Amino acid sequence: MALPASLSLAVLSLLLTANSAISSLNATHESFMQCFLDHTRPSNSSSQIVYSPNTTAYDAVLRSSIQNIRFLYTSSTTKPVLIVTATNESHVQAAVVCSRKHGLRVRVRSGGHDYEGMSYVSEGDRFIIVDLAALRSVTVDAEHGTAWVLAGATLGEVYYAIAEKNRTVGFSAGICPTVGVGGHFSGGGIGTLSRKYGTAADNIVDARLVDVNGRILDRQSMGEDYFWAIRGGGAASFGIVLSYKIELNYVPPIVTAFNVIKTLKQDATKLVTKWQQIGPNLDENLYIRVIAQAMDDDEAEGNRTIQALFNSLYLGTCKELLTVMGSSFPELGFEAADCNEMSWLESVLFFAGYSGRPTEVLLDRRPEFNSSFKAKSDFVREPVTEAALEEIWRFLMEAKDEPLVLIMEPFGGVLDEIAESATPFPHRKGNLYIIQYFMRWFETDKETTERHLSWMRKLYAFMTPYVSKNPRAAYLNYKDIDLGRTARVWGPKYFKNNFKRLAYVKSKVDPHNFFRNEQSIPPIMSL
Repeated sequence: MALPASLSLAVLSLLLTANSAISSLNATHESFMQCFLDHTRPSNSSSQIVYSPNTTAYDAVLRSSIQNIRFLYTSSTTKPVLIVTATNESHVQAAVVCSRKHGLRVRVRSGGHDYEGMSYVSEGDRFIIVDLAALRSVTVDAEHGTAWVLAGATLGEVYYAIAEKNRTVGFSAGICPTVGVGGHFSGGGIGTLSRKYGTAADNIVDARLVDVNGRILDRQSMGEDYFWAIRGGGAASFGIVLSYKIELNYVPPIVTAFNVIKTLKQDATKLVTKWQQIGPNLDENLYIRVIAQAMDDDEAEGNRTIQALFNSLYLGTCKELLTVMGSSFPELGFEAADCNEMSWLESVLFFAGYSGRPTEVLLDRRPEFNSSFKAKSDFVREPVTEAALEEIWRFLMEAKDEPLVLIMEPFGGVLDEIAESATPFPHRKGNLYIIQYFMRWFETDKETTERHLSWMRKLYAFMTPYVSKNPRAAYLNYKDIDLGRTARVWGPKYFKNNFKRLAYVKSKVDPHNFFRNEQSIPPIMSL
């Protein structure tokens, strides 16, 4: 049966539009490839480096380090028109120059852990991914206590390489071994050594990056304002960091880790109340975080309870730790049987949940979970009362089918001594601890995802009375698109009074806002 004339015209119009879009995309691919070859010859064949959607390896390369798969199933996000898997610095330079020339934006992926997927998807811009996974060497200078770390390395690779050279040095950064340093260092970077040595960004002493013009700059040539901005302000707003020079941190030959678990019947509420009061004021060699979540318990009222895990690292021996805990936190009931003495590198395995496995597991950068997740963050400046904690526990227990977890990490120590303006990471003196609200799920259907996201937002709203205000602060590395897409709104939450200085630096180094994403620093004239 023949189609009506009007419908035939509509179908023809759609086909022509689709063909035009495909032709335009193919032309972009070809012109980009020619530009890329012109700027990288004779270093490599681009066929092994640049992937377009019509190449067989495209999907495998795209998914190779995606840590949050819900963005693959979101209709509002677009995938890259090309992926550049850089194997040397000239590939990164060429990617920037050729993207600008052909009207494409750039997203940079190091480990793929961006909490909102901004390193590999976009809500509108036509873009390429510059994947840095192949640029991951770590060069340790044991004599001077420093290391040059390429931005594609993971934290696990960094820690392994450092310990291989010297078992009594480590580095103050995060706990998850598969996180890429490119984003983590540039957003601050907190972990078990932060109370002793500050954030990862506090320990960066030099860097090399590709700027908007494709030039490679180091600390001296970029200037101190630019260098300041990429150590806590999110480097993706300012260029593509190739490598960082970091100052290594002393750790003793023996450290001690422990896990002590308490439920409501075991006075978890009173213990968390006490932890809030002492956690930020403990010996800076002692880090104790609390991970709280609701659990089924047939013997508890309502068959639900709260499990509070006191997860700790002490830079010293069990004997020394027993003395410290006995004087500062006797209520926890910590005893010698709870001690796990080990090397600092082994403590990395302990916190990652890899205890008993060979340290070489830290070199495995593949995504640990094929899952989706959502997180948010808050800073607490006044202790939450015992009564308020009971209300929070009740909220968690009522969310029966929701995998909500509260991860509370102590501040204090050296973090109190570093000025808020020293780096763009402003969360210093006055913060007792940071809360990360986290949930992970494995289903891929839209209904389940929306339900989980809704519960996370409800929890965040519920916590409003108990956390920082004016602004309600947030941590950049726990990126949260719910904070908005308007820089005036989210900027002060992530950066407080440092936000305007970041926008000023942006206006100097990238005035036309080439390096941008849904929550990137805008030039100051755009505020």
